[in-house]
Amino acid sequence: MLAVVFLCLAGNARADQYADVNALLRQGRTDEALTKADTYIAGKPRDPQMRFLRGVILTEQGKQAEATSAFVALTQEFPELPEPYNNLAALYAAQSQFGKARDALETAIKLNPGYATAHENLGDVYVRLAAQSYGRAQQLEKGNATAAPKLALLREVFLPKPAVKPSAKGAASTGADTTSAPAAGTSPVR
Repeated sequence: MLAVVFLCLAGNARADQYADVNALLRQGRTDEALTKADTYIAGKPRDPQMRFLRGVILTEQGKQAEATSAFVALTQEFPELPEPYNNLAALYAAQSQFGKARDALETAIKLNPGYATAHENLGDVYVRLAAQSYGRAQQLEKGNATAAPKLALLREVFLPKPAVKPSAKGAASTGADTTSAPAAGTSPVR
């Protein structure tokens, strides 16, 4: 009976750690969130959920290379989890590496066909890839009468206007999944 009580308390303590890191992140206290995540990970280095949160924090801090490394490591060590692939794709897309972003999102969708965020992000990546292709067609054939209007329409409807300020949501506006983190042995939707 005591073992069951201890396990329940340990589970609650771990859940509190995730909640604490998430709260600090939402408050914009990313340095504190990262410190708390790193301390937790030092004791439980194989915990995918806290490592995922750490990647989100690094993204919020603008540390793209470190965040990319964190999500790549998660995809290698926990290839069954779709969320790290989604966030990795958001980082690739932010660097205009749309082919890599597409591949990561397709993997996320294979792992979880009901992952709506990954489907939406894949649509956004396809829009960017289409714009690149139409632009390239224009470069190769200056008088191309069909590529120009398609590119103009994509730019008008889908691509961000230069004067628009970024969303206050930070990483969420990049298509990164900040609302959930994978748990060991599970694959939550979002």
